[in-house]
Amino acid sequence: MLLNITRENHTPLHQAERERDRLPPISSHSSSGLDRGPKLPYPSLNFISNHRKEDGSHSISSQFILPGIRHGRELPPICPNVRLKHQHQHRITVDNLPPEVRARFATDPVMPLRTKTVKEFQEDIERATVSGDWKHVHDFYLTTFGSFLELNAAFKKDANPPFNTIEDSGINTKFINAVYDALSLTPPDAQRAVLKGIINSLLREWKGRRTKDDLRAYFILVQNPQCTSPATYVIYAHLLRQIAALAEADHYFLMHWFKKLSQKRFKQLVERLHLFISTRLFPVKAEELPPMAKCSWWIPSATKVLSLLNAANIISSTPILPFVDFYNPTLDHTDFMEDYRIWQTQGNSTRFTFCQFAFILSTVVKKAVIQKDSEQQMISMARQSLVDKVSRRQRVDMSLLFLNIKVRRLQLVSDSMDELTRNRADLKKKLKVSFVGEAGLDMGGLTKEWFLLLIRQIFHTDYGMFTFFNDSHCHWFSSWKCDNFSEFRLVGVLMGLAVYNSITLDISFPPCVYKKLLTPPVVPCDLDLPVGMATLTLDDLQQVMPDLSHGLAELLSYEGNVEEDFCTTFQVSQEELGVIKSYNLKPGGDKIPVTNQNRKEYVQLYVDFLLNKSIYRQFTTFYYGFHSVCASDALMLLRPEEVEILVCGSPNLDMSSLQKAAQYEGYSKTDPTIRAFWDVVLGFPLKFQKRLLHFSTGSDRVPVGGMADLNFKISKIDTSTEWLPISHTCFNQICLPPYKNKKELKQKLTIAISNAEGFGLE
Repeated sequence: MLLNITRENHTPLHQAERERDRLPPISSHSSSGLDRGPKLPYPSLNFISNHRKEDGSHSISSQFILPGIRHGRELPPICPNVRLKHQHQHRITVDNLPPEVRARFATDPVMPLRTKTVKEFQEDIERATVSGDWKHVHDFYLTTFGSFLELNAAFKKDANPPFNTIEDSGINTKFINAVYDALSLTPPDAQRAVLKGIINSLLREWKGRRTKDDLRAYFILVQNPQCTSPATYVIYAHLLRQIAALAEADHYFLMHWFKKLSQKRFKQLVERLHLFISTRLFPVKAEELPPMAKCSWWIPSATKVLSLLNAANIISSTPILPFVDFYNPTLDHTDFMEDYRIWQTQGNSTRFTFCQFAFILSTVVKKAVIQKDSEQQMISMARQSLVDKVSRRQRVDMSLLFLNIKVRRLQLVSDSMDELTRNRADLKKKLKVSFVGEAGLDMGGLTKEWFLLLIRQIFHTDYGMFTFFNDSHCHWFSSWKCDNFSEFRLVGVLMGLAVYNSITLDISFPPCVYKKLLTPPVVPCDLDLPVGMATLTLDDLQQVMPDLSHGLAELLSYEGNVEEDFCTTFQVSQEELGVIKSYNLKPGGDKIPVTNQNRKEYVQLYVDFLLNKSIYRQFTTFYYGFHSVCASDALMLLRPEEVEILVCGSPNLDMSSLQKAAQYEGYSKTDPTIRAFWDVVLGFPLKFQKRLLHFSTGSDRVPVGGMADLNFKISKIDTSTEWLPISHTCFNQICLPPYKNKKELKQKLTIAISNAEGFGLE
């Protein structure tokens, strides 16, 4: 501990005041501009940052590169000159003092005694509101926020509690909420007093490791609602910088404290950080903030603190917020491809990128990255094919630029397998599909139909590859053993092609399939290493086999004698093609009884057997099929839930959104035919709404960007009203004759969407 030795003719306090003045002055705006801040422009949006290592292994990068930004650990000091000048002041360490003097000083600061309660504080606010005399309240704020010591004195439940758990910060959260909620009611000078106190605290010189009281102070200060105003952003940035620069062990404590906040307070923290990042990227008034070149560390600091909140959300028993609330839509408008390129090429660089913190990037951004990455690979493959042809002096056929699939409808699966096997080297080219005996040029519509029909046939229970569970409404891999699992590879290739060609599929896999697909997200160089062996739990089994999961949960909570009452061993049985087969969960499992002591091991081994080991060969083949097409670093940006959205789209149809985004050609939205059309469509049951979507777009799923991304168009055709509606699935377009009334339109539209397979005329 360092102490300043001062004399009456020496005024280090004045020097300190001058150093504090180096921070921008506190705004003297009215309270209305200080405490509320701008309204959030959008609704609320893994702590582990992802890096791409120098040895070639993969990681994650970002979408927007800030000039000169470095990693959080290399952020500049708050105010370099402050520390420099303090080094020239006369200082004496405790260790150098004589014993008789040293004994007078405690090794830790003495905690002031503060006994104000929430009720007493609220009474102070009420009296000040009535009388107009805010001096008592002003003094409370000035004293409390004047130092980390005073913050702890005011808000700790106990002055010196035993600190032996990460689950309890020891802070009176109710009191903090009351103090911050009342702050907006106070006069501007009280609000400025809080900000001045924070500046004083942040300008202190600290030596050695942070104490837990320091962490408590940061935990209190980061909840300050004043930080929604750009007028306070310089102070907020310094606070975030200090939190971001804490040791990993300190971050671990803060992460667990954050998860104890109420959903309301937690969401406010997330929104505040998103607003700070968005405002720094695109300030409404550039003059309100310092130049980017002088504060390039702001966004890395805020992003790292946001990652603590994301980690807290993940480790919470039930997520506090949905993961989409951590998306920042502002980043959709940045140069995310440049950020991705930097991440790919920089290796284990300390340069900040948003892709190192992929939780902040929306699915729209991630889809765009994958699509552009796919396009580059497609172009590369096509260019190589052209070069090969020219170098051999062969005639160049433009069809070599595409993956051309030609199939018969009656032999759809076998023809598709043959075509994909024959063209295995061309999987990363643009897909073109044609059906034998049918006229039509594939501009996207035939490709969509091929996917739809093929998936429907492969996943039919009579085909035997997948089992459908009615309770969970999902498909799962059949566990029967055979010598050839090539058709599972076909399904993996289809899913990869769908992502690669921006096609959504109607597949009902449980979420754990996408966890397994990302285990690992990049195919290992050593093909002997296991793939798809994700760490899965009873919660994952619940999404596949809910009845069995419930039974295992009851086994875990059973209070009686498990061995005597259940009479179960470490052996399980399952039906395969009508035959019951038994498997040991561990060596000699049929001789090992399940007891109260080993039942957790039994449940974990059972879950692992059902979801991993029993289908290992099927899933491995499926995994390699998917990654044979989607071998991209961009996959490392994705959560399992996001892979599912990219593959399947969203099954939740919002036809009102489609109506708002619809475009018209030959009609206007006020024409009687259009009004009748939307009356009919909005009144359709879900089954017919899906048919309409399939009729007009070739798929009954909603893409990542929502209905607006469909570019749905309704066009007028001047034909007899006896004609049925016509669609151009390549362009997501439906053509309507000018039907006379709503009844006629509904009749003709229903016939059309119920007979929508095939291409061309008989």
